[in-house]
Amino acid sequence: MALRAEDGVRSEVSSRRSKITPEREREFFDAVLELIREHGYEAVTMDGVAAATRCSKSTLYRQWKTKTQFVAAALRASRRGGFAAIDTGSLAGDLRQVAASLGEVSQRDTRLSQALGHAITADSDLRDALREALVDPEVVALRAILRRGVDRGEVPEDHPALPFVPDMLFGVMRIRPVLSARYADAGHMVRFVESAVLPSLGLDQDPGRPPAG
Repeated sequence: MALRAEDGVRSEVSSRRSKITPEREREFFDAVLELIREHGYEAVTMDGVAAATRCSKSTLYRQWKTKTQFVAAALRASRRGGFAAIDTGSLAGDLRQVAASLGEVSQRDTRLSQALGHAITADSDLRDALREALVDPEVVALRAILRRGVDRGEVPEDHPALPFVPDMLFGVMRIRPVLSARYADAGHMVRFVESAVLPSLGLDQDPGRPPAG
């Protein structure tokens, strides 16, 4: 079969893009996201990323045509697996684990969301990439955890507080730096779950388990 001209062009572009290793690509992604956390999206340039990673700017532009494409790719590559592995056997235990997990990444993720600021309201691709990386995996897994609690009979399916559990958890994580000038660490998140989320669902503390310190 004859090779069409456009196939040759795509092959050449693919060849150029494949020159960096996955490890090097990860370095680029980590660098641009950390620079955004430190300086804000608008202040970050391809020159700055090139300097931070000791590469030429042309290397970056061969992979990503614009800063927006680069940052969106970095966000999507940072997507986590959510809370899919959490299954303690009880809804209360699962929600504590979710809270602790959120607290562990609270500073990093909240700083990134804040630093992207206006850019994610003005650029739909960046906004979608941020959701895919930091929001959607966790929300999907959290809803699965809540579904298991319903299936086990721990909470009624029509409980009015169930739909608001993601809002409560993600809301307190994002708003605490504004209200208290402190990030919502694991201890704070677990205390919030035990003091507000579990009671709102009609769930008690595990027998003999004191509140998180």
